[in-house]
Amino acid sequence: MLIRSRRAVMGLSTLGVGAMLLLSGCDFWPPALQAQIEQLHSEAQQAAADKALLQNQLNAANKAKEELQIRVEDLTRVNKEKSAMIANLEHTIAAARERAVKATKSSAVKPVAKPAVKKSVKPTHKPAAKSSVRSHSTKKTKPAPVR
Repeated sequence: MLIRSRRAVMGLSTLGVGAMLLLSGCDFWPPALQAQIEQLHSEAQQAAADKALLQNQLNAANKAKEELQIRVEDLTRVNKEKSAMIANLEHTIAAARERAVKATKSSAVKPVAKPAVKKSVKPTHKPAAKSSVRSHSTKKTKPAPVR
């Protein structure tokens, strides 16, 4: 029985020491495991740096997108204004052409009156030997066609 009690005490003490080691923690790491841990730490740091870089690029891209969206909206507004201006000018040109066509038709329909012949004034300081009488004739002009 004495042997059994000594074995029991030894077993309990070994168990106690093992439990204390487990609870207090062991600072011994195998070298391979330590290398893996360091590699994972460096990969995590690299991934965090990459994430920060990509986040900065994303922020810059979003800012550029917003600026371009504002520019697109401005250009769309200007395009609408210019389209309205073009439509207004086309309408004005069409109305002017119609007035020009009506004006040419109405002037062609009216009878042409004979133009009054102006009397020629004789200059007083010309020599009397050269007495030639010039007749003045007026030519009728037609208005130029409107294109």
